[in-house]
Amino acid sequence: MNSRWLNRVLVLALLGSGGACAADTAGQLPRLKLDSARVAVVGLSSGAYMAGQAQLAYPELFPDAALVAGGPYGCAAGQLSVALSTCMKGVPAVDVEQLVVRARQRSAHGELGALKDLAGAHVYLLHGRADAVVAPAVAEAAVQFYTRLRDDTPGLAGVQVADDGARDFAHNLPVAALGDDCDKSASPYLGHCGFDAAGAIFAQMFGKPAQPATAAHGELRSFDQDALRPAGADAFMAHSGYVYLPKACLAGKPCGLVVAFHGCKQNADAVGEAFVRDAGFNRWADVYDVAVLYPQTRASFAPLNPQACWDWWGYSGADYDTRQGVQLRWLVNAVRALGLPAGH
Repeated sequence: MNSRWLNRVLVLALLGSGGACAADTAGQLPRLKLDSARVAVVGLSSGAYMAGQAQLAYPELFPDAALVAGGPYGCAAGQLSVALSTCMKGVPAVDVEQLVVRARQRSAHGELGALKDLAGAHVYLLHGRADAVVAPAVAEAAVQFYTRLRDDTPGLAGVQVADDGARDFAHNLPVAALGDDCDKSASPYLGHCGFDAAGAIFAQMFGKPAQPATAAHGELRSFDQDALRPAGADAFMAHSGYVYLPKACLAGKPCGLVVAFHGCKQNADAVGEAFVRDAGFNRWADVYDVAVLYPQTRASFAPLNPQACWDWWGYSGADYDTRQGVQLRWLVNAVRALGLPAGH
């Protein structure tokens, strides 16, 4: 999340990643009765880029997406220098038209999923006007990307693109409580802004709630992420991830699914359970009968990822943002283990 990330890499390498890995005693993901029509990916910062990659690579699984403080799919083009300049600062400006053309080409070649599976998709793009890490212009480029993709692709006229970029908050995920950190980008990157971003995301993805959210009453469990490695390949994930299970899901009722991607330096090694407990998703999960999957990355120096970001520039391989990307294949294994069918 730090805009001077590249300049600090060597210092971070000397200091070490900090924080212990999650406990190795995590179990398996439970098998749920998932409703494939109610599935969404959401994320903050690098997690927002990851959510966009999941949606474009596997639209048959993840038709709906909410991006908080993130840019358009394919922005970095496999180059860290582009990620740190164009895709964070907006200088040089994002070439949205080129990204749309490239996404359509990659879909046609089978590197991404069939764009027709985005028909009827909901896309919610939230960013703060005070964001000094990912420039508002970059987030607006994501709005333009989805709008152009919808307008230029036959059959996608029903895609709903919601642009929420007029709020005054910094590079964080706003939460309902008030505090003095809304205008700051500081660990654990949950800004006490008096705006419930999690509630807004659920409403955009699944419609207006039947009742207000109170406290979370379900179960937050850890699970073994290593067991889901695609063909045994290292996906650069932590040993353990988290899943939140509303009581209705545990009772065998049909449930939706939200995959929530943390941002850089927001994984459990860095912030403990702050993101998975306090972001606000669990309260709303109970209202909507939706399980929440919280995958966790790990920091590394080979490949170079000291801030435990999701791969949106290519540290896991050249195919990182395609159907062959190792983190995306891990994700498919995870949601199938939870009970999500291969397609709609």
